Amino acid sequence: MTLLAWIVLFCLLGGILSVAAACVILFLSRAARDRVIPHLVSFATGALLGTALLALLPHALERVSGDQLQRVTAAVLGGLLLFFALEKLVIWRHCHNAACEGHRPSFEEASRRSAGTLILVGDGLHNLIDGVLIGAAFLTDISLGILISLAVAAHEVPQELSDLVILLESGYSRAQALLLNLACSLATVAGGLLAWFTLSGSSAALPYLIAIAVAAFLYIAVADLIPGLHRRTDVRAGVAQMAFIGIGIGVIAATERLLH
Repeated sequence: MTLLAWIVLFCLLGGILSVAAACVILFLSRAARDRVIPHLVSFATGALLGTALLALLPHALERVSGDQLQRVTAAVLGGLLLFFALEKLVIWRHCHNAACEGHRPSFEEASRRSAGTLILVGDGLHNLIDGVLIGAAFLTDISLGILISLAVAAHEVPQELSDLVILLESGYSRAQALLLNLACSLATVAGGLLAWFTLSGSSAALPYLIAIAVAAFLYIAVADLIPGLHRRTDVRAGVAQMAFIGIGIGVIAATERLLH
């Protein structure tokens, strides 16, 4: 299978599977969803942290030397600032709760249908960026591409569920919400193709794009997911969160070792 086929396949699978998993969870009772989602978010946190620090960053650093090492770490820092700025512009907002603060202005300032449209635009842009990161990872190493695809899928499930809930609350039917979310997931494939056609002949740029991917995963985990986990303060919830974060890290570490 060609490298381009790997990129398209995993971009497509990641988008479709995350939407499908979110749909399955959507049909659970509210009580069941409330039990499942916190564990998914904890697992996603571990998967993102593990992928960023155990897989992506080592791959980026092993491809450079000398002064380039500092440039790569500076790219991680720059990426964190970039995603902070994008979140301020409501492009990168990656809430895992339909009632989060990042969603409220949409409902207050626009109609219910407009709120759903804004979610779709934001989701499409985010999926496009995810696709670029997946494509860049595959151009670096196939096993790294598989790992980053798994991490993207892990944190996309609770986000896609949140988007589906918002679309339903905005007046869309279940069928419309599903089809629109699936359409948005195709932006991941577009991002993968964009990475292929712009980066396949430029290996020197790959360590820096991988550094941006590290920043993206760290930012989502630290700025979005972890603050939500801290809202549950009881000891039992904390132990469960640590356990599922550990499982997420362990899955990535085991997969990394298996693929190499």
